[in-house]
Amino acid sequence: MAALLAACSKPVEKKEDIRPVRAMVLAASTVGVNAEFAGEVRARVESRLGFRVGGKITARKVDAGTVVKKGQVLMQLDPQDLKLSQAQAKANLRAAETGRDLAKAELKRYQELRVKNFVSQAVLDAKQSAYSSAQATVDAAQAAYFGQSNQAGYATLVSDVDGVVTAVDAEVGQVVSPGTPVVRVAKMGEKEIVIGLPEDKVEELRKLTDVTVRLWANKDVVIPGKVREVSPVADPATRTYAVKVSIPDSAADVKLGMTAMVQFASTMATPQIKVPLTALFHEKNTTSVWVVDKGVVRMVPVTVAGTSANDVVLAGGVSAGQTVVTAGVNLIKPGQKVTILPPESSSNDPVPVQKSAAAPQVEVAK
Repeated sequence: MAALLAACSKPVEKKEDIRPVRAMVLAASTVGVNAEFAGEVRARVESRLGFRVGGKITARKVDAGTVVKKGQVLMQLDPQDLKLSQAQAKANLRAAETGRDLAKAELKRYQELRVKNFVSQAVLDAKQSAYSSAQATVDAAQAAYFGQSNQAGYATLVSDVDGVVTAVDAEVGQVVSPGTPVVRVAKMGEKEIVIGLPEDKVEELRKLTDVTVRLWANKDVVIPGKVREVSPVADPATRTYAVKVSIPDSAADVKLGMTAMVQFASTMATPQIKVPLTALFHEKNTTSVWVVDKGVVRMVPVTVAGTSANDVVLAGGVSAGQTVVTAGVNLIKPGQKVTILPPESSSNDPVPVQKSAAAPQVEVAK
C-alpha cells in the first residue's frame, strides 16, 4: 500500500523567488538646484489711503478693480463741520485785521504828535508795541485760517498716482478717524511675484540669479525674474518666508492677482549622480545600493557626498547608466532575481520622475 501511494504522488515544484521592485536608471546631471514655487502677481507699490481728518463718509466713487488716474476722487466725507470751522477761522482773521488797522492808525497819529513834541517817546513806543502785537495776531489768525481751509479740503480723498483699486475697506455711513485706511491703490508700473519659501530653502535660494517666472494663464511664456526682497521674519500662520521676485515692466499680459510659478535653478561644474534616500541599504558601517544586472541584483558599496532636497548625492561606487533599486531594498538579497515594476504616474504628472531600467520580461511572481 505504501509503495502504491509513493508511486501515485508527484514531487512538489519549487517556485523561483522573483521579487518585484522599483528601480531607476542613474544619470549624471549638472543641475544643482531646481525648485519651483507658486505665487501671486502684485504691484510693487501699493498704498493704503486714508483721510487726513475724521468724519462720516458720505460718498464712495470707486470699487475694487477700478482703474484710477492721479487726482481722481475716491471718497468724500461730510464737510459741514469742517466748513463751519473754516468760517470761524475766517471771522477771527477779519477781527484781527480790524484790530491791526486801528493800531496802525493810532501809531500814525502819535508819530505826528511826537514830531510836534506833544507826546513823549514812551507813549509812542507803547503805540508801536501795540501795533506789532496786532500784526502778530493777524499772522496767527491767517495761519489758522489757511490750516482750516486745508482741513476742509481733506474731506475729499483723491488718488496720488495712476493705478488700480485693489480693495475698499470702508463704506458710506461709516465714521472714520484720521489716518484710518479706507482704500488700497496699487501703482501702475513694476510688478512682482510674492512667494513663500520654507525655512530650509531660504539661504540656498537667496543667492541664485537664474530665476524665471511662468504665468499659469500662459505657461509657454518665460519671464526673467530677480529676487528683490527676502523677509527676515517668517509668517506666523504659514511659517514660510515671503520672497518678492520682480519682473520687467515690459512683460505683457501680466495682471494683478494672477497665479505665477517661480523657478529657481543652478548648475554645477561637475556632474553629480543622485538617488532617492530609499535606494540606500545600510549594513553595519557600509552604505550600499542594489544594482540590477540582467534581472539579478548585486550589492555595490557607495560613497555618499551629501544631500540635495530629498535625494542623496553619490560620489563613487556607481556610474551613469546603471540601474539601481529604489524601493524594496530591505527585502532582497545578493543574487536574487527581480522584476521591475512600472513607474508610478498620476494625472497631474504624466511623465514619470524615474526611468525604468532595461530588464528582462519576467512575469511577476504571485
